[in-house]
Amino acid sequence: MNFMKTYENHAYALMRIMAGFLFLWHGTSKYFSYPRVSPAEGFVLVVGGGIELIGGLLIMIGLFTSPAAFIASGHMAAAYWISHGTNHFFPILNEGELAALYCFVFLYISSKGDGIWSLADRLGGQRGN
Repeated sequence: MNFMKTYENHAYALMRIMAGFLFLWHGTSKYFSYPRVSPAEGFVLVVGGGIELIGGLLIMIGLFTSPAAFIASGHMAAAYWISHGTNHFFPILNEGELAALYCFVFLYISSKGDGIWSLADRLGGQRGN
């Protein structure tokens, strides 16, 4: 008995939109110091902030979702191992659970694609899927 099966596409779309929306704010923090000042600078600011800002926006609106999510997933894997994974094995102890969760959520989104409620769907097909 799976009462949510009927809403599978809707639940996926909500997850894609919210994951992109939340990821986008990490980029705005790095580039515009809004809504908070990010300690990032140099390479991390330019590359990491760009992936978070542009990737988050593309994932949220559902355009070129698969490649954007794949890049974001790799970015979060690198962020985990560079910033957290070397401190302790368990994510709860090294404070890397958000990076790890983003990594695997974006990996799933990259495999699933744009879905419903996406700009690609509105433009007439699964672009970037």
